[in-house]
Amino acid sequence: MTLPIATARESRAWLRAELRGRRAEATGTLLAGVLAAAASIVPVYALGLLVDRVRAGAGAPAIVPVAIVIVVAALVGGAAMGMSTYLIGRLGARMLADLRESTVATALRLPALVLDRAGRGDLLSRAGADIAAIGKAVSDVLPQVISAFLLAVLSLAAMAGIDWRLGLAGAVAVPLYVIALRWYLPRSAPRYAQERAAVAERSQLLVESMQGLRTVHAYRLEDRHLGAIDGASARARDISVDVFTLFTRFVGRVNRAEFAGLAAILVVGFLLVRDGSVSVGETSAAALLFHRLFNPVSTLLFTFDEVQAAGASLGRLVGVLRMSTPDPAAGRAPADAALTLDRVSFSYDGVTPVLHDVSLRVEVGERVALVGSTGAGKTTAASIAAGILRPGGGEARVGGVPVRDLPARTVALVSQETHVFAGPLVEDLRLARPGADPADAEAALETVGALGWVRALPDGLDTVVGEGGHELTAAQAQHLALARLVLLDPAVVVLDEATAEAGSSGARVLEEAAAAATRGRTTLVVAHRLTQAASADRVIVLEHGSIVESGTHAELVAAGGRYAALWSAWESRAPTTVQRRLG
Repeated sequence: MTLPIATARESRAWLRAELRGRRAEATGTLLAGVLAAAASIVPVYALGLLVDRVRAGAGAPAIVPVAIVIVVAALVGGAAMGMSTYLIGRLGARMLADLRESTVATALRLPALVLDRAGRGDLLSRAGADIAAIGKAVSDVLPQVISAFLLAVLSLAAMAGIDWRLGLAGAVAVPLYVIALRWYLPRSAPRYAQERAAVAERSQLLVESMQGLRTVHAYRLEDRHLGAIDGASARARDISVDVFTLFTRFVGRVNRAEFAGLAAILVVGFLLVRDGSVSVGETSAAALLFHRLFNPVSTLLFTFDEVQAAGASLGRLVGVLRMSTPDPAAGRAPADAALTLDRVSFSYDGVTPVLHDVSLRVEVGERVALVGSTGAGKTTAASIAAGILRPGGGEARVGGVPVRDLPARTVALVSQETHVFAGPLVEDLRLARPGADPADAEAALETVGALGWVRALPDGLDTVVGEGGHELTAAQAQHLALARLVLLDPAVVVLDEATAEAGSSGARVLEEAAAAATRGRTTLVVAHRLTQAASADRVIVLEHGSIVESGTHAELVAAGGRYAALWSAWESRAPTTVQRRLG
């Protein structure tokens, strides 16, 4: 499964909407382009006039006004062309920047399951290679294409202005150009789309290999992964070669169209001059106008490969934009902070059920622990409660409002996979509350017991952490996550084994930090350590996707069921076995 790709019509609709939103800027850009194209036509008219004057016996003084006209037109045309190129590049760059930001914003709001099924490589290739393809087209290709198109239109209009029959003769090339394009585009467009998909597949394999590098080394899978990457690269290469082969055949058809158009003008011009309908100078001007179109029209046609590549990339990005995502500014305020899972069912592949009609309720301010063996469905239930996953059946609600319809920041999830972003530590904390000042950040760190080691860092709150900066331990990274939770101040918290990666030495400290960060909040805890369950207000035991026990720690121990067996093993100091069973 991959992320959707927009159709050509949908991509054009997005482009029209963007241009309508920038009407003044687009109009100014178009006027500059028209002025540049018109200025480039004036010298050709002047040369035609000079030919007639020379044939009429005019002397050297006849050259001076023509030369002045050519110089002035060149200066005006050069300035207008430079301005047009700048305005086109600026307009395109701004639209591309908005497209990139909108794509990333949409991707960040997509359900995790969608991204997992599509693969991170597909999204990365869209935000990377596809943006680069469009950026190259905007900066290098688009100004040439627009200038060439405007020059072609105005040149044909100028030929028709000399004599409509000369304009009609020049237009003979147009249907031949169209036929060439109609042959080329249907064959090349799918291949360009396949090329972008092949690049995405290669990116996916690279990402998987890099993210699982240790596993690849551990199982000696280097050759297998390199072979897969080599195969994906070969497919992308072969498609590129096929596209280039199509392009060379397209060039031959374009050259035949140019020959036909120029030949038609010369033949018609000869006949019109013989009849006295037009002058030799006018016919020369028409021939020169058409001949000058060879380069711009060739540019217009030959850049279609890059235009096609950019169009395919645009479709992939617009496809992401058209995906349904919740509006972060919308949402209905819940009546209270009680968390409810009502007959929730879920399957990752649509076949194998992970949860079966799970119903539970966490009262306002209550702390409930989920325990169970690996594969019992604890993390899935927690992800549904946090709104990360959408249930296949049933519903998760807070205060009677479905989780998907809640305002942002109502529910927060802290998992064992905590990421430390590169930059000053205080900025890492401000992700939760951008307007937080250093005093707020220190208060949050103090709440979770992390202020001491943060002040001991080389630059305190301003210490650069993350990639390329000061390396934090797993426990310190979790401390930061819990401090961010305090700054965020959500009503409902889901802790998914948030102390599991700290190791036994730091687990107790992080458990105390988690308790402090969630005090007074409705909290659902996926308990990796049974000490977390023992301190909870209530314990729910999941097995094979169903709730098998529920009650306080004391009640479940006294009942002698599944939880009691787990607790007995925990107390007997066999943490390795128990932790393996608890996942």
